Amino acid sequence: MGLCLGLLASVAAQTASAADCPGHPDAIGTSRTLVVDPRAHPIIGTMQYGKTLPLQDHEVVLTFDDGPLPKYSNEILNILAAHCAKATFFLVGSQARANPEGVRKVRDAGHTVGTHTQNHPTGMDRLPFDRSKQEIEQGIASVTAALGDGGGLSPFLRIPGLRRTDEIEDYAAAKGLQLWSADFPADDWRDVTANRVYELAMQRLEKKGKGILLLHDIQPRTVAALPRILREMKARGYRIVHVVPATAERPATPTEPQQWQLHPASEVVATSRWPKVPKFALAGGAVLPAAALSNLDWHTSNLGAPRRGRGVPLPPVAPWPRKAALLPGTTLAALPVPAADIFKMPESARLTLLAWSARRATPVAQARSTEVSAKLDGKSRRRGHAAAAEPATTGLATQTPQGGGRGAAAKPAKEVKRTTRVAGLKKR
Repeated sequence: MGLCLGLLASVAAQTASAADCPGHPDAIGTSRTLVVDPRAHPIIGTMQYGKTLPLQDHEVVLTFDDGPLPKYSNEILNILAAHCAKATFFLVGSQARANPEGVRKVRDAGHTVGTHTQNHPTGMDRLPFDRSKQEIEQGIASVTAALGDGGGLSPFLRIPGLRRTDEIEDYAAAKGLQLWSADFPADDWRDVTANRVYELAMQRLEKKGKGILLLHDIQPRTVAALPRILREMKARGYRIVHVVPATAERPATPTEPQQWQLHPASEVVATSRWPKVPKFALAGGAVLPAAALSNLDWHTSNLGAPRRGRGVPLPPVAPWPRKAALLPGTTLAALPVPAADIFKMPESARLTLLAWSARRATPVAQARSTEVSAKLDGKSRRRGHAAAAEPATTGLATQTPQGGGRGAAAKPAKEVKRTTRVAGLKKR
């Protein structure tokens, strides 16, 4: 509903503007006049600043630089008159001195007259500040002289090429001058065609949705493109706003601070800023107890202990889980003691383990395992030999060797046993 009302108001404003332009029913006209206070808003234009004129959606302010140059400036004035559109002209002092009549034509047509320095230096940001100040002051003096007794100079200033500096801005603010940048240009000072000027003006206006358009009234391409720009603006629903300075008899148009901002805070969409702390006192609020040092893993006696890293004291004991106390009435279950024979290992199992470990061990360990196995085998063989050498009877029993002849003498048992043991030792 609000959008429909806004569109109806826009159509009504355009109809009224066209009605105020007799003989030109297709004129875009001037929808309203915006009165601004230069001291309250010393800098404007989003091409350089975060602030611009407090325009509504689809409102455009026309500005022209570098005149007056009779051959083209007069044609620009005629085109604007045919559309009943008002603009702001930033005039060069030397041009005004050479063509004072052109300056008065701008004023008499109802347009706003501002200044653009005396000689239009292209690198004003590289000039000494005294030279920049001289350019500004002489430009104002030349345009004022060209206007004569009728006056009409506005405290609006635009720096050539927008080459501003902090010192220039401070000086302009101190003098009560409003420093104008722009919101979008049409590049009509470049070597481009009139069609290209038209395309750039409309493309950038559509992207911005509103703003200050920067043009030049000394270029033939601007003269050729301006009628088409104004017609297309009207066709797309744009409106022309005329800007004038506030005076004692003409107060500034009431505006809100956010209207001058490039990105004003929306009342519908939430912002990313944190809300401010409310300014009220809390009565009877609950206070939580502060943590005591005894609640920590270390004790106060450890405050003088050696520190590591960033100065955190080391705990006196390792912070492992402590033994938990048993609940009253509970006992631990006793497990039976294992029997001793569980750990006995038979001789055959020992030999098997030795052989298995020898295969997986290093050459030195394998040699040692082989030596141990040989010793165990030797002991076993010696035990078997000794058992075979002992006779079935003890005492003084004799034994006849196998295959012994008649002349063989019998040996006592003890001597045979001794002989076997000596043979075993030699074998070893």
